[in-house]
Amino acid sequence: MAQRTDRARRSSGSALQWVLGVVLLVQGFGSAVTEALWQTSFGVSGLLRSAGAPGWSDLVVGALGVALLGHALVRRRPGRRTVRG
Repeated sequence: MAQRTDRARRSSGSALQWVLGVVLLVQGFGSAVTEALWQTSFGVSGLLRSAGAPGWSDLVVGALGVALLGHALVRRRPGRRTVRG
């Protein structure tokens, strides 16, 4: 029973990481592209801009999304091996 609970926690945590990574990726880079093409921003980046954050904060939000997705991908990979020195 404890094994199922641990597995469920890991899978729900992994799913949350995937969703959050995709949302931040789209919000960050999508807002940067929208700002460049149509001089308007949206979502998380729009809120950051209205709070006075610099323009490059969009790219930081997108990069954070990429980092989360990369971490989720590494955690999901089956048969991963550890490097021993």
